[in-house]
Amino acid sequence: MRFVVGSFVLAAVLLSANPARAQGDVAAGKTVFENQCAACHSSVPGGEGFGPTMAGVVGRKAGTLPGYQYSTAMANSGLTWDDSTLDSFLTDSTKKVPGTTMPVSLADAKDRSNVIAYLATLKGAAAAAAPAAAPPAPAAAPTGGPTQAELSKAAANTKDWLYTSKDYTGQRYVDLRQINTSNAANLRPVCLYRATTANPTQSALLVYEGVMYFTVDQTIVAIDATTCREKWVYSWPVKDHILSPTNRGVALKDGRVVRGTADGYLIEVDMHTGKLIWSRKIADSKTAQYLSMPPLIYDDMIIYGPAGADWGQKGWIGAFKLETGEPIWRFNLVPDANEPGADSWKDPKAREHGGTALWTPLALDEEKGQLFVPVANPAPDFYPEAREGANLYSNSVLALDVRTGKMLWYKQFIANDSHDADLSQVSPIFRAEVKGKTRNLLTASGKDGILRMMDRDTHEVLYELPITTRENTYEVPTLGGIHACPGLLGGMEWNGPAYDHKTNTLFVADVDWCGVFTKFDSPPKFTENAHYYGGSVTPDPREKARGWLYSIDAATGAVRWHEQWPTPLVAGLTATSGGLLFTGDLNDDFVAIDAANGKTLYRFNTGGTIGGGVITYELGGKQYVATTSGVISGFFGGSGPSAIVIFALP
Repeated sequence: MRFVVGSFVLAAVLLSANPARAQGDVAAGKTVFENQCAACHSSVPGGEGFGPTMAGVVGRKAGTLPGYQYSTAMANSGLTWDDSTLDSFLTDSTKKVPGTTMPVSLADAKDRSNVIAYLATLKGAAAAAAPAAAPPAPAAAPTGGPTQAELSKAAANTKDWLYTSKDYTGQRYVDLRQINTSNAANLRPVCLYRATTANPTQSALLVYEGVMYFTVDQTIVAIDATTCREKWVYSWPVKDHILSPTNRGVALKDGRVVRGTADGYLIEVDMHTGKLIWSRKIADSKTAQYLSMPPLIYDDMIIYGPAGADWGQKGWIGAFKLETGEPIWRFNLVPDANEPGADSWKDPKAREHGGTALWTPLALDEEKGQLFVPVANPAPDFYPEAREGANLYSNSVLALDVRTGKMLWYKQFIANDSHDADLSQVSPIFRAEVKGKTRNLLTASGKDGILRMMDRDTHEVLYELPITTRENTYEVPTLGGIHACPGLLGGMEWNGPAYDHKTNTLFVADVDWCGVFTKFDSPPKFTENAHYYGGSVTPDPREKARGWLYSIDAATGAVRWHEQWPTPLVAGLTATSGGLLFTGDLNDDFVAIDAANGKTLYRFNTGGTIGGGVITYELGGKQYVATTSGVISGFFGGSGPSAIVIFALP
């Protein structure tokens, strides 16, 4: 991250260790220290320079030396410096402490061992006898919002952005018109926040009371939503193996910020300080799971579930207490033997690693207490014969009672999926007239390139609309391979459609990236920490990948206009009453588009690809638009360090 002081944290980082000592040459280590470290770090107690003193560094916790102001990354690293942590830090400091401003890389293991041996000889100042410690005071409960009332009214709120897709209904619409079709061309960037790492940048952006919250890799970041000035950064100290580092953002409520971590922990920090409140292990790479989805918080519950379908997990979704993280309820996305849907897997053993996953936003009908869940693909990928049957509840929309987790109804769109064609979106949900009747509606879409409009009460599919190129979309892969579209990375990805209720228009951005799907000559075997694939996909050349942007009459499914884009479109899409759409692309461009005709009115090169949140809000009488920028993923590629760029009119 772009964290403050502490660029000389080498010494500080060398801090904190156990009695374990490296078997190194002290004299040789002193020489290395004097040549590479002493310009910034003293070796005597109290000798603070550009960096903290190294006296007494071994055995201390990172970032805790009194009187020295550490970088946020180091202060929040949670490390204790022993032989192991010192060695890994000296090997690659920015990998060990993402965001540290002290670049250290001692490639020679002997040099590292010698330096650690020397540091172990540096004694700190003698500590005065401490009085008997008083019992620690109980931690004060976090204060502030957003309250449940604020979350419930988030759709009409123009100063905050309180859920990944704006509000529980996921309409991604804001009633702001200071920036409009007549002046959008005058937009200018007002500030930039840039991390020092180039990790997958898919985080949603949330704003509450002038502060923006988002994730970068294993951190949570809070910045001023008008100046980009950093408020705080919390860095999660990774404890377990990571399958995938991608994260798609946080949730906010009652002074708390919640996210999942790549090594399987649900964590909560104080909104005002970034201090950890609690953490709970809820998933594990040993069972092919990691956490990437943005949480949804309702009342006293955090709704969450793991990703890992492509690694062979057995998926689920659950609710956890906001104050403690304790489990409340859990629903299995791949049923157990005694549960409805289990008979849709002809071989009971196939359910053990049957896949399904959560990696995209949920939707909530708060009035009826109905939670809508988009369920991903079954496993193994590309080899449906290994799991004969419909494979419930893969590729389905689930409606659950939000308070109990009891299933109310479901609709599966692809049985026995062979293309990793996740159902990725179950929003927006809204009320409008379709086929001559006013209905409660749900928009379902996924990687198969179909947008479906459903009646939430009757569960009827009212219309289906292709939104990408479609070729052999449901054909089972063969040994020789079949060319299929929209492809493994095609269709609707992790950001969903926007809905303008004033014009009854859906806006959809998606991906065309066809490829050849090939099946292996024998069923795959599940292997821990490896993709559970029964085949492979060879994508068409990257230069052939395209995006689509659609304007659709929500009442009929008729296309009002559509534009093919020169790159895939995976970033957030936001509509406003100013007649604009805001989004970004893989050409590094943030764009403002006329919602009436698809014409691009403003374009700005952010210096990095755009695949995360794109939002708008008003603070102090001024409308702002914010976008992420940076590398997208190992699949989509991309460029640039993780960054936030905020725009406004001059």
